[in-house]
Amino acid sequence: MSEQSRRPRKPAKPYRRPQKDPVRILAFEALRAVDERDAYANLVLPPLLRKAREKGDFDARDAALATELVYGTLRRQGTYDAVVSACVDRPLREVDPPVLDVLSLGVHQLLGTRIPTHAAVSASVELARVVLGDGRAKFVNAVLRKVAQDDLDGWLAKVAPPYDEDPEDHLAVVHSHPRWIVSALWDSLGGGRAGIEELLEADNERPEVTLVARPGRATTEELLREDAAVAGRWSPYAVRLAEGGEPGAVEAVREGRAGVQDEGSQLVALALANAPIDGPDEKWLDGCAGPGGKAALLAALAAERGAALLASEKQPHRAGLVAKALHGNPGPYQVIAADGTRPPWQPGSFDRVLMDVPCTGLGALRRRPEARWRRRPEDLDNFAPLQRALLRTALDSVRVGGVVGYATCSPHLAETRAVVADVLKQYPEAELIDARPLLPGLPTLGEGPDVQLWPHLHGTDAMYLALIRRTG
Repeated sequence: MSEQSRRPRKPAKPYRRPQKDPVRILAFEALRAVDERDAYANLVLPPLLRKAREKGDFDARDAALATELVYGTLRRQGTYDAVVSACVDRPLREVDPPVLDVLSLGVHQLLGTRIPTHAAVSASVELARVVLGDGRAKFVNAVLRKVAQDDLDGWLAKVAPPYDEDPEDHLAVVHSHPRWIVSALWDSLGGGRAGIEELLEADNERPEVTLVARPGRATTEELLREDAAVAGRWSPYAVRLAEGGEPGAVEAVREGRAGVQDEGSQLVALALANAPIDGPDEKWLDGCAGPGGKAALLAALAAERGAALLASEKQPHRAGLVAKALHGNPGPYQVIAADGTRPPWQPGSFDRVLMDVPCTGLGALRRRPEARWRRRPEDLDNFAPLQRALLRTALDSVRVGGVVGYATCSPHLAETRAVVADVLKQYPEAELIDARPLLPGLPTLGEGPDVQLWPHLHGTDAMYLALIRRTG
């Protein structure tokens, strides 16, 4: 009998069931929905949280952690991918997407939160055991232990190219934006390192929840009575909720008398409503009204003046959302499902027209961080014909002496000034008017006459607005 065969065998380790962590399992499910179904986290996460609360698995702290894990991971995905790439022996595209989601959640806990290193690694490995199995959990453990050897600054020094050698790629890795978006935003800002870094940093911050008190239905004074509510910065109808504030807990929001709306969107509607026009002021149009936030504010403002709003939206289900937002408006309004490029109304029918056109949404990356990874440069070419067609419809729809507001939630020059300049070449009987005086108190509005808002300068989404008067 050999020496080896006489040696007593070690008893096998008893199998230990993986510990289920409801918070991290929910965060993983949300990331999978974003990846597999092209869903948006702001639509996927609330029902998941609501279901978890109903089951009794979650309290407010659990919900806050799950929200931070999901949004933090999505915002920093580009940076974390660069870090993981440095810790694996294969291209990232060869790592199964569910494994990559667990790794990204783990890296965010290690590099983007105050969760202790041992807890971040062990919790991520347990998650991997539950959702991936023991085999792939070992891979997750090995990668995360490599990541844990340095902090975020240390990793950025390793994986980001020096700024002097490749400024755009450096900013893309450090601030977790695709390179083409960094380049586009930089062009829109007009150059300078400080401005682009401040903007990219602002894109990675959690945005405040901002409410709008719809005139004639709610007041800011009513909303300010809510816990942790403070006045908006710029809009007289805006109220901000402190971190953790839940809009659904606000009675006026539940009743539709107030809504969730970024101040940038409120300012666009207010500027159009307050623009000087010649002649009557009775008929207003929102030509791309879905999902209804600006339409609800415009309808309320119109009602105060005895004017009526027509809200038009091409997609029937989105027209339904518009109707819900406008329900209870104190004045006359109408909601229709219609293609804005083939309008059913007669030319020259309106005194004021808002055309907030479909776009890449690069101005709302704080709220939809996954959009930065989903969008492609070719999307600009797909939107361009529609944006121009809708602006032409707006100019055809307004009467002589009336005003059109062209708006986008994108600062990309191809979606803003390029569209306006191209269309105005076909309309010598239209002129840009200065929008800046209609946004009183806002700093750094540029040379005009159009306005570009910025997260880092104004605390709003990066909304663009050009006001155009029909002169003939």
